[in-house]
Amino acid sequence: MNGRTIAVYSLKGGVGKTTLAVNLAWAAASLSSRRTLLWDLDGQAAATYILGHDGTGKKAQAAIRRDLDPAKLIAPTATDRLSLLPADRSLRGLDVEFHELDKKKRLAKIAGDFARGFDRILIDCPPGLTDTSEQILRAADLVIVPVIPSPLARRALEAIEEHMGGRKALRVPLLPVFSMVDRRRALHRETLADAPDWPVIPMASAYERMTEARAPIGMLGGRKSAPVAAIAALWQTVEKRLAASAS
Repeated sequence: MNGRTIAVYSLKGGVGKTTLAVNLAWAAASLSSRRTLLWDLDGQAAATYILGHDGTGKKAQAAIRRDLDPAKLIAPTATDRLSLLPADRSLRGLDVEFHELDKKKRLAKIAGDFARGFDRILIDCPPGLTDTSEQILRAADLVIVPVIPSPLARRALEAIEEHMGGRKALRVPLLPVFSMVDRRRALHRETLADAPDWPVIPMASAYERMTEARAPIGMLGGRKSAPVAAIAALWQTVEKRLAASAS
């Protein structure tokens, strides 16, 4: 079987999206021994930076245009079996590029090419409902949606579901995840109680250290720590969802 594509996507920033994408890519490579590619499609290039690259070039968008082979941009990381397709500032014009290309399955075709060499492809998506997000929804086998526990959490998920609506091309399974959870807060506890089946990623200073250390959470401390255990549990859920959809 070819590799599977998992997108980490949110309507807005500041919900722990990039942290989640980097850590799940680490989990795929380190805990499941998968040949893993983290594809950074966010023009802020935060995932690229965390994984040790600077994102200073202008080639990422050219690769999507197929002016150059995207595979030639793939770089190794400090984690065994984890490679990176870095973002750079050229991706800030990606929506315009997709609109002008008018090729709705461009990302899906590139992901399909990558799937012959990688077991798992994690995409760190830019936020918002855009031409880029529609491309990603067409390319993904599973979409992870991080949301901060609040009364608006379900509305964020419902907005994505409504956008997908009856459009057959965008029917991809969604996996909502509570992110940046602080169980000391009554609002967070109440929101979690309303959706007990959603996976939970707690707020932890270790996640904040990732940017300074430029490394995934699993490389900053023991694998039995609570932050790493939360990522490991979520990754097991992801693998189970992928296995179920393939059967």
